[in-house]
Amino acid sequence: MGLEYERVEDIDLESADKVSDLIAQMGEGGGFMASHLSKALDTLEQMERDECLKFLSFPACIVSTGCRGVIKTMVEKGLVDVIITTCGTLDHDLARAWAFYCRGSFTADDAELHKKKVHRLGNIFIPMENYGIALEKGLRPIFEKLYEEKKVWGVRELIERVGKSLDDKKSILYWATRNEVPIYVPGIFDGAFGSQLWLFWQDHRDFSIDPFRDEQELSDLVFGCRKSGALIVGGGISKHHTIWWNQFKDGLDYGVYITTAMEWDGSLSGARLREGISWGKVKEEGEEITVEGEATMLLPFLIKGLIERLGIRRVK
Repeated sequence: MGLEYERVEDIDLESADKVSDLIAQMGEGGGFMASHLSKALDTLEQMERDECLKFLSFPACIVSTGCRGVIKTMVEKGLVDVIITTCGTLDHDLARAWAFYCRGSFTADDAELHKKKVHRLGNIFIPMENYGIALEKGLRPIFEKLYEEKKVWGVRELIERVGKSLDDKKSILYWATRNEVPIYVPGIFDGAFGSQLWLFWQDHRDFSIDPFRDEQELSDLVFGCRKSGALIVGGGISKHHTIWWNQFKDGLDYGVYITTAMEWDGSLSGARLREGISWGKVKEEGEEITVEGEATMLLPFLIKGLIERLGIRRVK
């Protein structure tokens, strides 16, 4: 039985007027992760046009960078229905709404930075007063108002109310609140936002959060949709919670995964989406692709290409 082959085509930069055109040519070029990026764009477009429930999961680290603007745009333009992320996303989004971060270097002297009261996140420098102190000053009065309203809050519900207090249009929380995109953080205490909740609880012992409400909402969303898809950036708890819930409806119909992790260590972060098929977290016949590369380089091109393909010009 013969095999069908498609010819490798050279990329013609002069004919690629748009990012989406260039990515399409990268697919026709056949190598190597370029073709995976092209399929990722095709899959995201199919996911959008199929009108399925669209999940976005990502780790906090990229929110400390300019990639925050890419995620904000996805929420603003209606490309996301549900966000599942880590506590640090709240930390960085709020800290940058109330203060600022700086460009730095991977090779900086960390002992010297510590003496100067600067945190280093990769090659991002975060002045200490712009992180923990800024979050404490900003969150404490919000928590006080919420406490006066009622004593028990769902995590998603609480995050939404914090988002309503913001007036920064560069903020992910700002747009998620206004476009009714729920943000779920299954590991809410693993970050400064969670620590501020714990500190507030020290002198408000009848104040509590109820994570069961969030899980029920996720259940209702998953079982209430016809089809579901996910753009998953990085691994960890946000990735797992996304695919975990979707296994109960026989798996994701569409999945795009961006990762730098290695597959051979058996970690969830290293696991390609195809591995999820064996668990029922991705459908056997589903459209899935893993793009091996660093998200802050890939995500801006991928989402810009998607916006061009869909012809999106106004907000949701």
